[in-house]
Amino acid sequence: NSIELFYLSNDGEKGFPGNLSVWVTYTLTDDNSLDINYRASTDKTTILNLTNHSYFNLSGEGDPYIGDHILTINADTYLPTDSTAIPYGDVEPVKDTPMDFVQAQKIGERINDDFEQLKFGKGYDHTFVLNKNNENEFSKAAVCISPKTNIKMEIYTTEPGMQLYTGNWMTGNFEAKKGNRYPERSAVCFETQHYPDSINKPDYPSVVLKPGEQFNSKTTFRSSTQDTE
Repeated sequence: NSIELFYLSNDGEKGFPGNLSVWVTYTLTDDNSLDINYRASTDKTTILNLTNHSYFNLSGEGDPYIGDHILTINADTYLPTDSTAIPYGDVEPVKDTPMDFVQAQKIGERINDDFEQLKFGKGYDHTFVLNKNNENEFSKAAVCISPKTNIKMEIYTTEPGMQLYTGNWMTGNFEAKKGNRYPERSAVCFETQHYPDSINKPDYPSVVLKPGEQFNSKTTFRSSTQDTE
């Protein structure tokens, strides 16, 4: 029920210093969870920010739209970006904006609102600053439910942030299983991670890994069905 993958990023690969050893372990558990455990070490000070970029559509294979999915995110603030999708610094509150998923909302309810951040990304493509009691706390980041199948997915993580990406640049050009094509906003990503551009933002949680240290991170995607009345 488990597999461990290893990768050695050699010193200088893509311009990054250090021989970086990375292990990722995927485990299927008895409570219908997929656990993803990351660890890494280096022999030179380097930059590290690992995540998982799986696409989800809880309505099932071939469903063309995730706008009806009901989403809750445990985050009171998010990171606004410039037009290049890079955060420009300070966090901002989600309250009274289309970024507010503190209470359950349909993903597509406000995705086309006249709001600069949504225009930059053609939808949601933003890091949410997760509410944490302490650093590296393993806690719930989000809950997503399909009203068509009643499949519910809960996301837990030790990471400080979660990037919500609503497939805004998907084109449907490639053919998937059974000839299905996936157009714009037909899938959603929940990328648990440190914040983008952290190396240039001293106030963000550090993405620097030094020799003698070990990076550890855990993310869980837990699936169930939600009863309907």
